[in-house]
Amino acid sequence: MPDFKILLIDDEPAQIFSLKSFLQRRKYTVLTANSGTAGLEIVRKNGVDLIFTDFRMPDMSGLEVIKAVKAINPEISVVVITAFSQTEDAVQVMKEGAYDYISKPVDLDELELLVQKIRQHNYLVSENKLLKQQLQEKFKFEAIISQSGAMEEVLNTAARVAKSKATVLIRGESGTGKELIARAVHYASDRKDKPLITVNCAALTESLLESELFGHEKGSFTGAIAQRIGRFEQADGGTLFIDEIGDIPLQTQVKLLRALQFGEFERVGGNQTIKSDVRVIAATNRNLEEMIRQGKFREDLFYRVNVVTIHIPPLRERKTDIPVLIRHFIEKFAKANNKNVTGISKEAQDYLMRYHFPGNVRELENLIERAVVLARDEILTTADFPQGLSVSNERNILDPTDFNDPFPEKVAAFEREMIEHALEIKHGNQSQAARLLGISERHLRSRMQKLNIVNTKRLEG
Repeated sequence: MPDFKILLIDDEPAQIFSLKSFLQRRKYTVLTANSGTAGLEIVRKNGVDLIFTDFRMPDMSGLEVIKAVKAINPEISVVVITAFSQTEDAVQVMKEGAYDYISKPVDLDELELLVQKIRQHNYLVSENKLLKQQLQEKFKFEAIISQSGAMEEVLNTAARVAKSKATVLIRGESGTGKELIARAVHYASDRKDKPLITVNCAALTESLLESELFGHEKGSFTGAIAQRIGRFEQADGGTLFIDEIGDIPLQTQVKLLRALQFGEFERVGGNQTIKSDVRVIAATNRNLEEMIRQGKFREDLFYRVNVVTIHIPPLRERKTDIPVLIRHFIEKFAKANNKNVTGISKEAQDYLMRYHFPGNVRELENLIERAVVLARDEILTTADFPQGLSVSNERNILDPTDFNDPFPEKVAAFEREMIEHALEIKHGNQSQAARLLGISERHLRSRMQKLNIVNTKRLEG
């Protein structure tokens, strides 16, 4: 653990001397002050982890010291040393934010145990804060690797909805990164300092899922040997990510609908109504509309979760993301496995660009990890990848590393791809597609005419 700095505030020199000598022998850094005013001046100028202050001093009381310290830095632990004559004083000290109090004459063994406890507590708080900061960095929108217009639209929508309270439905094939987007939404929201709780409905049986979501009371079913709180209670104040919501049985869907509508539910086997303030993000790879027609998914639940929909396109529809993802995964796994792998050959990248990736980004990540782990050279080649991949024999003109096509043709192909995809996303609305592309509608019409692009979506409408 890092160095631990303790400040002693007391107007009795003998008390200061005794405590300082004891703590210094245990290798703590000790600062001293003979008044509350002098102690606060030290706090302002030094990084202090723990303060022991006398309760009764001529210039200010221990209560006033606590209030002033908390105003300067609420994370500093304060312990009051006093001979309390009334219980009300002890209660008031704790209410003002003291970590604890210790009575005179001070038991030095008790003092040492208290210091160790506070030091461990401060260390865990600091470590948790660092981990939370690292998570927020890892899952912020800027950390999501992409360069395609399709993913930029996804990230733009996710960023706009993050600050709201709206329920979000993330749709896309397995492996496209639905949980990654859900985490980014949470960490960009006002709930980022509260829990993010995940439940995967596909991984649980029908009997376990309701208990997992809402908890259960002791004895409510065979094996329920103790009360258990569910994910809704765990996520109170934060976000609940319900993955594969299409796999929830109809009976549980009814209870989920009530929880979403009113923010209340009962544990399995219980009759107490529990309230929970939860923002729900759901995800699915299923066709929920078809499930509604088949009677497998409640229409009212669908409208409740489908407030804002984010559709993540499969990797085969955003192949311009493949080169940047390859570079990212090579760097990631080379570092993790202490391998000197720095890049990929043009032939190997072209091989991957012609593959359709039914497992999407997760499959690409697994392929790169395997290749990096087994690689013998600094540059990955086709020999480092499975040769049984079902790849197209056609060259991909969109591959930015393939210089076989003339520059004007490649630029035109990229431009056509962007325009057609923008029109697809905006359902043929040319004005909205132009805004998405960052150009004027007049410029868009001009480029469509030049590239002979027909707006089929508008014709269908």
